[in-house]
Amino acid sequence: MGRFDPRRKVNRALLVGVSEYDHTAPDPQGVACQLPAVRHNRRALEDALNGGGVFGEGEVRALPSPTPDQFTGALRRACRETRGLLLLYFAGHAVTSTSGNELHLQLRTARVLTGNGLPGSVSFTQVLGELADSRAEQVVVILDCCYAGNAAGIWHRFDDPKRKKDKILLLMSVQPNRCILGGDADEATPFTRELARVLDQGGEVSLSELYAAVKKRMAEARYKAEDDDPQRPQALAPPWDPDADVLLAAGPVTIGPDETELGERSWFSGLGRLLGRARTAVGGLFGRTVLALLLSFLAIGAAGYVILEWTGNSGPCRPVELRVLTDPDLEPAMRAAADAYLASGDNTAEDGCRRSGITVYSAGAAGVVTALGGRTDPWQRPREDDNPQRDIGPQPDVWIPATRADARRAGALQGDHDRVFARLEADSAPLAYSPVVLAVPPGLADSGASGGRSLSELVDALEAVDPKAQVRRPDPGFTGAALLATVGLYGGGADARSAERGISRPVRPDSSALRLLCTLPDDNAVDDHSAALVPEFLLRSGIGCHPATRAPRTAVYPDDVPGLEPTFVRVRWEDGDRDEKARDEEVNRFRDWLTGEDGRAVLGGQGFRSATAQRGLLDPKSARWGMTESVAATDPADPAEMDSALERYGNAHGPGRVLYLLDSSGSMAGLWDGSSGGPGILKQTLTGLGGEDEYGVWAVHGLGDGGGTHTELLGFGTHARKDAERALDTAKVRDAEADPPAALLDALDFMRERGGDDERPQLIVYLTDGEDDDRLSGDRRQQVADRARASGVPVAMVTLKSGACDRDRPATQIAEAGRGRCLDPGDDLVPDLRDEVAHTGTGEEP
Repeated sequence: MGRFDPRRKVNRALLVGVSEYDHTAPDPQGVACQLPAVRHNRRALEDALNGGGVFGEGEVRALPSPTPDQFTGALRRACRETRGLLLLYFAGHAVTSTSGNELHLQLRTARVLTGNGLPGSVSFTQVLGELADSRAEQVVVILDCCYAGNAAGIWHRFDDPKRKKDKILLLMSVQPNRCILGGDADEATPFTRELARVLDQGGEVSLSELYAAVKKRMAEARYKAEDDDPQRPQALAPPWDPDADVLLAAGPVTIGPDETELGERSWFSGLGRLLGRARTAVGGLFGRTVLALLLSFLAIGAAGYVILEWTGNSGPCRPVELRVLTDPDLEPAMRAAADAYLASGDNTAEDGCRRSGITVYSAGAAGVVTALGGRTDPWQRPREDDNPQRDIGPQPDVWIPATRADARRAGALQGDHDRVFARLEADSAPLAYSPVVLAVPPGLADSGASGGRSLSELVDALEAVDPKAQVRRPDPGFTGAALLATVGLYGGGADARSAERGISRPVRPDSSALRLLCTLPDDNAVDDHSAALVPEFLLRSGIGCHPATRAPRTAVYPDDVPGLEPTFVRVRWEDGDRDEKARDEEVNRFRDWLTGEDGRAVLGGQGFRSATAQRGLLDPKSARWGMTESVAATDPADPAEMDSALERYGNAHGPGRVLYLLDSSGSMAGLWDGSSGGPGILKQTLTGLGGEDEYGVWAVHGLGDGGGTHTELLGFGTHARKDAERALDTAKVRDAEADPPAALLDALDFMRERGGDDERPQLIVYLTDGEDDDRLSGDRRQQVADRARASGVPVAMVTLKSGACDRDRPATQIAEAGRGRCLDPGDDLVPDLRDEVAHTGTGEEP
């Protein structure tokens, strides 16, 4: 795979330097001292990164002496904005926990309380969590603080079942359990000083090279930590894995025919660095005089630079920088196409200069449609509460959505606004085609889930053959492919709640099919039973996934899911016409290349098909993993169906409704008290319900002979958990028999009335000892099963008697009729029931 090259990506560097503290010694709660050297750290590293050729204009942000809220806010913003490399640098005080298992970064308001209380600090585990969930492809953390080396152990202990932390690399100023000296007030600390010097020396510098060079320089200079120990920088896992390396500097930008960067930006970056050094070197009135003269001289130089560029061919190359926004699933393929185009003759002028540069980035599909449709004004003039530049990225010149219907959806939203600041011009024909497939593991490939059937039928076929089968799908709000799959699931008037019952529901859905394929559990017990709804082309390219750790997948083709048709959309911005002619020329040149033979070859190598009626593979060698040479045509995506599916998906995953039925008949007396008794079991499932979920509890007893079938223990509505637990604590066993079919019919009618106007998820939980199951027989059993099937409300039948969920038992048949679940002591009863409730509810706030 080679080292990660962040150039032409959306990168961010956040440089946090805490030089000033509100509480210092002799305050007994204060940190040891102020750190004036850290001011020089920020400036030195900021200059080095701004001139290094990797981070673009505005991509390096220094954060001087922030509070915890300011730090976490800036970190979260950087995590949202970054699509390429995210570099986080911290210099300041830090302490470890008593056990040494946690590192606390001390911000401006830090204090140290008796008993190891550390207000004003942020734990490194919290920082890792934010970075792991970021949109960045690669993260580098550089720590220049006491105990920096302890961060590696925290990384290894970090609870991350999806291995998202693997994209995070660490460079640390000192070995574990060591403190470093605060440095001098007149210069940067030794570690950061050497960092900046290596990055500033010119040429390409990777993280591994930076580590080796800084380590060598510090050893030669014999820098000391506290207690006269040698200060030795640390990296996460040396010797360095070449597949985990990152380019951090690309050397100085030269002016000449081989220039590949934006000359203007690079020149002003050099100017900024020069001024920064002048500011540091001189001071007082004399310094201000020198700076004024320097500025005057540079202004003359700048004018000469522009004249040179206007009047002769000896000036620098100034390629137009194009910004291409795309769907998250399409980003790797579009980046491959852009990279090939940039190196092609089509993008090379007669003098050897590149005509254009291209930045490819992606964002959640639903957010992009909304922003280009109704938020074009704040995209140009961001506000704190509405900032697409922060949430999505820079204003695009080109948008390549997953389907032309996305452009039509955005256009429809624009029609609702009097003033629109972006005009969308979509090509009439798509660039390529890729069907959405059900990617199944080999063991399920011959399960009867063959093509030529609807997606719902394929899901049902998998479940019929393998009760443990799980179908996984990314978040439909983030990728076009996931939304198109959802259109298929909801097709034919299907109830969204019922359709979603067949889809595995993780706590946090993956943001793209690529992430889904790469994070399927590395566990045969799960992996061999997991199918995924993904675009077919990802099975061919396998971008970034490790094939040895997971079962390969075979493509099965549903016949009712629209396919991906990535479309080239030119975006024209109001008041963006300063270089409109040149920009149009380069956009058209890129479009012509992309739709021509060379572009088709790249897309074919990524696994795409022709957009023509035959829809054959652009690269016939791609026909693997069950991929067919051609696919049957499906109806194109319909904008109204996509909008409807997205709304219904939101409803189906919104606040849920759960009705608990607790058998309170006399036979439950021996199964009542304690955590394993009826009320205790229900109390343990309440964590799956949140503050917006509606639920209630019925105590079931009586035969419905005028006395009713139940007593209400907890009225149906929203509740604090303590109130629900208190109600269950008041439940008592009655000297009466129960009538399960009558109670279930009442419950199904009750829930159907409440769910008639929306598609919010619902569930009935009936917990019993099974002693009254003899009443669930014959016509009455069939009546309950038919009502459950027609209502669309799942019923979880929970029986505290072994064998109650065997085949052909009453509880099993009723649960299956309503697409619910039957649980008995042979299952992991409490955790499984808790999962069922959590699948319906929104869960407690963490």
